[in-house]
Amino acid sequence: MKLLDVRRLITEIDSARVVDDVSFHVDAGETYALLGESGSGKSMTALSLMRLLPDGGRVSSGAVELDGENVLRLPEQEMRRVRGGRMAMIFQEPMLALNPVIKIGEQIGEALALHQGLGGRAARAAARGLLDAVGVPDAARRLDTYPFELSGGLRQRVMIAMSLAGEPRLLIADEPTTALDVTIQAQVLDVLRKLKAERQMGMLLITHDLGVVAENADRVGVMYAGELVEQGERDAFFAAPQHPYSRMLFEALPRPGDDGRLTTIPGQVPRLDRPLEGCRFAPRCPFAFARCRDESPGWQTINGQQVRCHLAGTLPAGTPPAFAARVHAVQTPQPLLQVDGLKVHFPIRRGLFQRTAGYVRAVDDVSLTIQVGRTLALVGESGCGKTTVGKALLRLIEPTAGSIVLGGETITARNAASLRRQAQMVFQDPFSSLNPRMRVADVLLEGMDALGVGAARDRRDVVAQLLQQVGLPDDAGGRYPHAFSGGQRQRIAIARALAVSPRLVICDEPTSALDVSVQAQILNLLKDLQDRLGLAYLFITHNLAVVEYLAHEVAVMYLGRIVEQGTAADLLHAPRHPYTQALVSAVPRIEAHRDVGGTRLSGDQPSPLNPPKGCHFNPRCPQASDIC
Repeated sequence: MKLLDVRRLITEIDSARVVDDVSFHVDAGETYALLGESGSGKSMTALSLMRLLPDGGRVSSGAVELDGENVLRLPEQEMRRVRGGRMAMIFQEPMLALNPVIKIGEQIGEALALHQGLGGRAARAAARGLLDAVGVPDAARRLDTYPFELSGGLRQRVMIAMSLAGEPRLLIADEPTTALDVTIQAQVLDVLRKLKAERQMGMLLITHDLGVVAENADRVGVMYAGELVEQGERDAFFAAPQHPYSRMLFEALPRPGDDGRLTTIPGQVPRLDRPLEGCRFAPRCPFAFARCRDESPGWQTINGQQVRCHLAGTLPAGTPPAFAARVHAVQTPQPLLQVDGLKVHFPIRRGLFQRTAGYVRAVDDVSLTIQVGRTLALVGESGCGKTTVGKALLRLIEPTAGSIVLGGETITARNAASLRRQAQMVFQDPFSSLNPRMRVADVLLEGMDALGVGAARDRRDVVAQLLQQVGLPDDAGGRYPHAFSGGQRQRIAIARALAVSPRLVICDEPTSALDVSVQAQILNLLKDLQDRLGLAYLFITHNLAVVEYLAHEVAVMYLGRIVEQGTAADLLHAPRHPYTQALVSAVPRIEAHRDVGGTRLSGDQPSPLNPPKGCHFNPRCPQASDIC
């Protein structure tokens, strides 16, 4: 039975047709996944269904029927009852969707009052029940907290609870796990699967993560440049994707044991404010021919799957040709960075005289070694202290205790200037770390000028070489950061780090919010630079698929401590610590019929202000005993 039926939907924003002739349906109790890169039109499709388009946006034609009723024809007053009632949406960024100055209980109560007419104690009891239903611990207390007091995973659960307040028939989840830790992502997806089964809801899941699609979707639709280009049953899609774009998304994924280059998709999603002729993917397609550039393909059915491609059913078996594998140089490993007993404790000051009342033990006795030309991945959940370790190594945060030896030289506050020449950092969000008022060339020159790198007359030439080295266009130096895509801004951040010729680069979640195709470009770039320049990387991440592809050694961190350390192959394929086992089991995989059960962590990390006695992991460990 069709719960949602979308027919020939066209949405325009100013002169750009951002959703172009899109048709699909969602049945009751079914999950339909919309897959594609940023800019492909997934979120605009969802906002069109909810009639929440930005200024200048309008649905110019098409039909959106919910239980047989066309919601596009409803007056706004009636649509308010549908929106959040019969059809609800979980937004991508809960911190932006939740009101920061209103308590959680009041925000859920507002939805309950609108859609169920509840107030007072009845509304509070219902709100508590919703938080219990989505697995929020200590729900009664959480009702009186503000959004900023909750972790990312808990904020996402609160968003789910609010969306359920109107008892919707259709739930739209827009990238519900983007940038969440793998364990928190698994918990959120478990909650959504359970609720869908209990309430027989239909779900429209919007994501760019193929692993999430494989574990949660019943049917899949692939979007590109505002159009659906392929759709079909999940198992058939993962067994044999028919569109070249779908195939290249698969090829861009890091795979276990794959030591060669990842296949990347050249170019970018085309701008939609210009006339587009022929197949929209043709400029990036390795199989395109003359007809593809002149004639837009229609729908064809291949083995039950629908696909828009002139070459449907005739593409060669397998995937598009990949680049040649890397050739490793055999080197004798030499220690570049040695860290022993590193501690970072932040004092908690209270009272009129700001006396120290305790310490947040963000990093508590961490030791690690990174060798020349090698990559050490530091993995763990948010809040475990990974980023603090990276900043402490560069003395962006002053360590409380411990020794740091880089290139045979002990690093102290006095010689921190020489440290800046040898070690640099690529931050998680390049848009926040790049000065929006400086041109890219000036961003790169800033570090060179400050540290006196090279002759002043040669620095402009070095900048041009750096931009070429990281794959940016020749005119990039004269443009501002806002003129670039997320992947290009990350390349600028990498170029800035390389500008002073460092030996060690600390990469803090550099691919956490990137599409799989852009992620492949950045990972290839990092590998190329390591081979060419002999760089060592400390790669901070929670994405274990990336770790398996890029890292030589792995250190697993929990609540300020390293709990397991070893080679990437040994640690990821035969983890010994229960926490590492839980991390590995929580990774979404694209293998068909994979068991999504396994080890699941409950709750969140304890506070580093008051860590548990004994093993810090024992409150969440399924194998804990008295000795722990």
